[in-house]
Parts: sequence; C-alpha cells; structure tokens
Amino acid sequence: MGVGDKMKHAAEAAKGKVKATTGDKTGNRDLKAKGRTEKTKADLKQAGDRAKGAAKKTKDSFKD
Repeated sequence: MGVGDKMKHAAEAAKGKVKATTGDKTGNRDLKAKGRTEKTKADLKQAGDRAKGAAKKTKDSFKD
C-alpha cells in the first residue's frame, strides 16, 4: 500500500467520525449511523494496510 492510500483511508475515517459526532450532537440517528459505518469501513481498510505492510516486511526478511 502506498502512502497515498494510507492517507486516503485515514481521511475517510476522520470524515466518518465527524459525521457520527455531528449526528450524535444533533440527534440525527441516520447521520450518526452513516458516519459510524464509514469510519468502520475506513478502519478495516487501515487494518488491511497494516497487514499488507507486515506481510511485506516478513517476506523481505527472508530475502537476506
């Protein structure tokens, strides 16, 4: 994963958190749910980025 993808996923998570917080503060349950869903999806993408990075490091360690 490139740095650009990591930044994109972090921005998506932040956007989801803002929506969830806004929905919570305004009493808009739909906005809160949508924000939580977006944040969760972004968090999963970030976890995938970390797993790919760890796999690459492991693979590279066997090259030496």
